[in-house]
Amino acid sequence: MVLSYLPFSEIRQNKAIIVDCFHPNGLVLSHWRGAPTPAALREDTSAGIVLQALKQNWPDLQNYRYVTANHFDIDALVGVWALLNPEKALQNEEKLRQMAVIGDFRELDLSLPHAQEALQLVCWVNAEENTRFYRPFGAKEIEENEETASVPKFRYFLETFGQVLDDPDKFKSVWQPEYEQVLVGLQQINRPETKLESYPDCGLICIHTPSPVAYYALFSVTKGFDLVLTVYPDQRYELETKYTTWVDLVSRDTLPRPNFKILATHLNKMETSGKCWKADGPTDTGPLLRLEQESLSKAQRYANPITRTLHSSSIHPEKFILEVLSFLRTFYQDIKP
Repeated sequence: MVLSYLPFSEIRQNKAIIVDCFHPNGLVLSHWRGAPTPAALREDTSAGIVLQALKQNWPDLQNYRYVTANHFDIDALVGVWALLNPEKALQNEEKLRQMAVIGDFRELDLSLPHAQEALQLVCWVNAEENTRFYRPFGAKEIEENEETASVPKFRYFLETFGQVLDDPDKFKSVWQPEYEQVLVGLQQINRPETKLESYPDCGLICIHTPSPVAYYALFSVTKGFDLVLTVYPDQRYELETKYTTWVDLVSRDTLPRPNFKILATHLNKMETSGKCWKADGPTDTGPLLRLEQESLSKAQRYANPITRTLHSSSIHPEKFILEVLSFLRTFYQDIKP
């Protein structure tokens, strides 16, 4: 099996293996909700599905010459690269799996084998992407659609990733700044001043912490939960639905997504700061509810919390948490995961 990368815009003319998205003209290997991925291959990430197909030597792989994806992110990159480099991918299987989990779900667990190296590789991809190309969800900023704009990203990373995988230390100057930032955040999240409250009945974890940290640190304590409420000093809050409920997880059951717009309307009736609660709808990849003066772009909302301005609410933390829990428990009444 020798495959070539195919820009997604050419999928109608060429059958292909389709990674981390779907299209009728090929074999779909994707964790997207409703994707027709073969049941025997299903895993939580698309890269995991690809690695499973390679491990099983899935017969249908032999029927294709091309592999494609309609967007660039770490999960898609790892999946496409693995199909182009199957032997090397299986030699680095667990490291690549961890990359996909960290990149897509932001669930970092440095106690797992190869997680540290996976984080370094993820940070390298992030740094190179932001330096050489547009930032994630920033295709509109360059007036191109993601299908077209992602092609130069794929071509660059598919050519260079193998070198970094072989010797991450050679590229330390690129990945180290974000990597160190994540480690500092992990220290904060694991110190006594950060307190966790979990509400399994509605899939919520509440994180009380002194200041914003990088997502890989913040979500390191959220495995098994799909809603994250972060509470900062001065009555500053963010409520987020994780990407784990945008896809078809196989490792555990999930609850359906609530519509934060309804909660935002309710909170605005209580808010007296002069600012406005705004929220994304449930079909967004990672809906975020927060107090705003000006609306954030998708790229700004996807970026790390440390890059966003957090405004103080007039609502006391205990009251805010109670309102969130009341909304969620009403929504999930009589609903099972």
